[in-house]
Amino acid sequence: MEKKQLKRLPVGIQTFSEVIDLDCLYIDKTEYIWNMIHLGKYIFLNRPRRFGKSLLLSTLQAYYEGRKDLFKGLFIETVEKDWTEYPVLRLSMASGKHMEKDQLERYLLNILQENERRLGISSDSKDPNVRLKNLIFSAYEKTGKKVVVLIDEYDAPLLDVVHEKETLPVLRNVMRNFYSPLKASDPYLEFVFLTGITKFSQLSIFSELNNLKNISMRSDYAAVCGITEDEMLTQMTDYIDDFAEAQQITREEAIEGLKQQYDGYHFTWPSPDIYNPFSLLNAFQDHDYTNYWFGSGTPTYLIEMLRKYNVVPSKIGGRLVLASAFDAPTENIKDITPLLYQSGYITIKEYDRASKLYTLDIPNTKIRVGLMESLLPNYVNEFYVEGGTTIGCMYLALLKEDLDEMFRLLQSYLLTVPYCDNANSEGHYQQLLYVIFSLFGRYVEVEVHTPTGRVDIVMKTAKALYLFELKLNMSAQAAINQIDLKDYSSKFALSGLPIVKVGINFDPERRTIGDWKVTT
Repeated sequence: MEKKQLKRLPVGIQTFSEVIDLDCLYIDKTEYIWNMIHLGKYIFLNRPRRFGKSLLLSTLQAYYEGRKDLFKGLFIETVEKDWTEYPVLRLSMASGKHMEKDQLERYLLNILQENERRLGISSDSKDPNVRLKNLIFSAYEKTGKKVVVLIDEYDAPLLDVVHEKETLPVLRNVMRNFYSPLKASDPYLEFVFLTGITKFSQLSIFSELNNLKNISMRSDYAAVCGITEDEMLTQMTDYIDDFAEAQQITREEAIEGLKQQYDGYHFTWPSPDIYNPFSLLNAFQDHDYTNYWFGSGTPTYLIEMLRKYNVVPSKIGGRLVLASAFDAPTENIKDITPLLYQSGYITIKEYDRASKLYTLDIPNTKIRVGLMESLLPNYVNEFYVEGGTTIGCMYLALLKEDLDEMFRLLQSYLLTVPYCDNANSEGHYQQLLYVIFSLFGRYVEVEVHTPTGRVDIVMKTAKALYLFELKLNMSAQAAINQIDLKDYSSKFALSGLPIVKVGINFDPERRTIGDWKVTT
C-alpha cells in the first residue's frame, strides 16, 4: 500500500503567508479571529511561549492587509465580504531582551523604522513615544484608513528583570512611555491586539488604556492558541498514524503517549484539552518524544524567582487557589504562582464552582521532567552532568526492580558532591529524591496523608507502589518500623500494585545515604 503524502509541518514558521504559500499544515483559527475583531477595539491575550501567539498575530496582519487569497478554504473566507486593506503596524518585542535602558530605546526606534519603511513613511524623531504617535497619524493620513496595531510579546523586555528591584522599574517606564500614545491615537486606530506571556498590571504598563479587553481566561477563546485534542485527532490524524508507524506502536498507544507528554493545558474552565503546538509539531516531524519546549530555552527569570521565593520542587504543582492568585500582575508579586501559571509551568486542572477554587498543577510529563532538570543543580551544585548520568543508571536499576543497586549508585554519587545548603536536613533529601524520581518520569508525591500519619514519598511504577520513609542520622530499620507501626500500607491496599516499603537513613556528616532497607 502506497504511503499517504503528508503536508509539510510548519515547524519554526511563524508567518501565516509562508505557511499558506508553502502549503503547510494549518490548524484553522480564523473563526476566533473573526469573533475577536468584533469583540472590541483593544484586545489582550497572554499565553506561554511557543504557543502560536506570533502566528496568530501574523494571521491578523494578513487579514487586515486584505490578503483574501491566503484565506481560501478557511472559516473567515465564508463570512468576510469586504476585505478592506488597512495600514498595519507590527511591533514585535520578542528580541528586546537583556537590554539596558538606552539599548531598549534604540531597539524600539529600530522596530518603528522597519514599519516606516514598509509603509513608505519617514520620520527623524529620536523619542520612541513621539515616533509611534507620528507613525500612527502619518499612516492614517497617507492611506485615509484607520491603523491596526499588533504588538507581539509586549512584556519580553521586562521578563528577565522581573526579579530585579532596581532594573524592572526603569525598563517598565520605558515600555509604559512607548505604549502611551495608543490612548491618544484612538481616533486613528481600527484595532489593537497585544500578546504576552505574563500579565503586568494595566496601571504600570497601559496606564491610560482603560478599555483593554483581556480574553486570556474567556472560555470562548480557550483554544485560540495551541492545538486541541479534537483538532489533533481530526486535522492531524494522518500524522498520528505516521508517528505510530515510525515508533512501531499502535495508533492508540501513540495518542496516549502524545497526551502524556504534550497535553494537559487549560487556560480557563471548562476548557478543551490543549496541546503545546511547538512540541506536538516537532514530535510529528521527528517521530520522537523529546522535551522540545524546555529544549528551546529555560527562562532564567523563572529559576531565579523559584530561588527567591524558596519554592521546593514538590510544591510547584498541586495548588488550590482563587483566580486572583494566578491571573494576577507579575510585578510586585508576593508568591510565585502568577509567574508559574502565566509562563506555562502550571496550568488549570480542575475548578470548583461553589468555592471558586482552581486546582493548578504541572501540565504534563515533559514539563515536570524539564523543571526537575532545571532544579537539580540546586541539590548537586556543579556536579549536574555526573548527576544526570547517575540518575539514568538509577532508572535502569529501578526498571530491573534492583533498588539496592539504585541506592548504591546514589550513595556513591552523593559522596562526590560538595556541601550544599541545608544538606543536614531531612527535607533537603526528601526534595532531592522527589527531583530524581520525577526525572524518572514516574508518578511521585511527598507528604502523602494517611489516617495515621504522612508518608514521606510515594512513587508508582508499572510494577509496584513504593512507600519511602526517610530518617536523618538514625537507621533504615527505624524508618521501616515507622511504616509498619503506622500501617501506611493499608491506605494503598486497593492500588492493584504490590506495595514495597523502603526505609532510608541519611548520614548528615558524610552527606549521603547511610543505609537503606527494602521490604514487601
